Amino acid sequence: MNPGSDNITLQQAQDQVDHWIRTVGVRYFSELTNMAILTEEVGELARIMARQYGDQSFKESDKNRDLADEMADVLWVLICLANQTGVNLTEALRKNFEKKNIRDADRHKGNEKLQ
Repeated sequence: MNPGSDNITLQQAQDQVDHWIRTVGVRYFSELTNMAILTEEVGELARIMARQYGDQSFKESDKNRDLADEMADVLWVLICLANQTGVNLTEALRKNFEKKNIRDADRHKGNEKLQ
């Protein structure tokens, strides 16, 4: 991310992660390794969520964990997987919105649990 810039597009994120991997990280881990790492990172995020918003208490080792940083770790590895598999996240998200707008146009309005 460029210093002083608060906004970054998904494409810029994909490009910047790719640049970092190729210049600092040497190469991408295999897709399967990155999938395992993604699972690990989601678990770390879940651990913080369970302690911050759920019923579990913080352990001493959890107290210095940062929720935003854990989310960024998940996003980083997801971007790596997108880059490795040729997925344009901007286009994928656009299509996902289209799908949800069609499939779920009225679904949630009628959900009594959300009222």
